Amino acid sequence: MPPLRRQPAFHLDVEPPVGWRARRLRSAGFSKAEAARLAQDPAYDLHALLELVDRGCPAELAARIVAPLDDGHGNP
Repeated sequence: MPPLRRQPAFHLDVEPPVGWRARRLRSAGFSKAEAARLAQDPAYDLHALLELVDRGCPAELAARIVAPLDDGHGNP
């Protein structure tokens, strides 16, 4: 009986979510620094940000509109 040959492991080259979010924000017009900051914060709704920009809202204003509210004690 011939020896069994192992198939190479299937590998997907998947971009980390934060990198993907930052890339989407950059392509929508956010600055590199702002895109990196927003991409790392899961409290920001990426789809809401992109929709506002698609409707003509400046990127900086979209980030302010979508910014999470704090709890009144200085905590988000």
